Amino acid sequence: MIQEKSWTSRLFDLTNYLILVLFGLLCLLPMIHIVAVSLSNRSASMGGFVTLWPIGFTWRNYAEILAAGPVYQAFFISVQRTVLGTLINMILTVLAAYPLSKSAQEFKGRNWFMWIMIVALLFNGGLIPWFLVIRNLGLLNSLWALIFPGALPIWNVILLMNFFRELPKELEEAAIIDGASYWAILLYIYLPLSVPALATLTLFAAVGHWNAWFDGMILITKNAQYPIMTFLRTVVVDLNLQILSVNNEDIYNLSDRSIRAANIVVATLPILLVYPFLQRYFIHGIRLGAVKG
Repeated sequence: MIQEKSWTSRLFDLTNYLILVLFGLLCLLPMIHIVAVSLSNRSASMGGFVTLWPIGFTWRNYAEILAAGPVYQAFFISVQRTVLGTLINMILTVLAAYPLSKSAQEFKGRNWFMWIMIVALLFNGGLIPWFLVIRNLGLLNSLWALIFPGALPIWNVILLMNFFRELPKELEEAAIIDGASYWAILLYIYLPLSVPALATLTLFAAVGHWNAWFDGMILITKNAQYPIMTFLRTVVVDLNLQILSVNNEDIYNLSDRSIRAANIVVATLPILLVYPFLQRYFIHGIRLGAVKG
């Protein structure tokens, strides 16, 4: 029998919905404002009249951004970093998480490796030693300087390790009886069963690489080799529109606020387009690795 909800229960649900709507608006309205500014003309943007709807609608800001060669170059560098970095992250994460998911009896020295991972997760050598190591390896001003230092995301390793430990042990035991090697067990049993976890961690890694800007600012000294977020930081924070290769006449006719807003939208849009395809896996990631320690 279905029981009708009491008025207190309905009030509680209504309050939850209102809070969720409020938080949703707090996240959405700033982005709507940025889009509105990017589509507004110079006078409305400079005067601060734009709120949530464009005033003096124009595509010229985007035309200038998309016509600027440095934007495409920075965009391509970020695409390279995201694809290669995510691929390396996931390969190393799987190769580290699988043996660590075994017991100390199955994998001798497992506890030592686990402690090394935890210490490396909680403590680091500091910014200056980090920079000196990368410089001494000759990686400055290269794409690999943005990829290799974070090649093994330890937190992701721990999450995937705990996910592997949740899988039925009987599957591996049956495969071993049938003569399967550990490589075969990993490739044909663990990975197919871990698609939700792998998709979630792939999303984490890709978003991390795409949004990273600090390492580009420290490790890259040439503007032409900036990834898109470091490039965007130079335009938005340093107010350096010359990096866009926009001529002086166009800078005079355009609003720097609209140009910066258009840069933000262009830099953010690609990663936003990925979320709908991985959303159901992302929801699964909320509980990823939360059962076993």
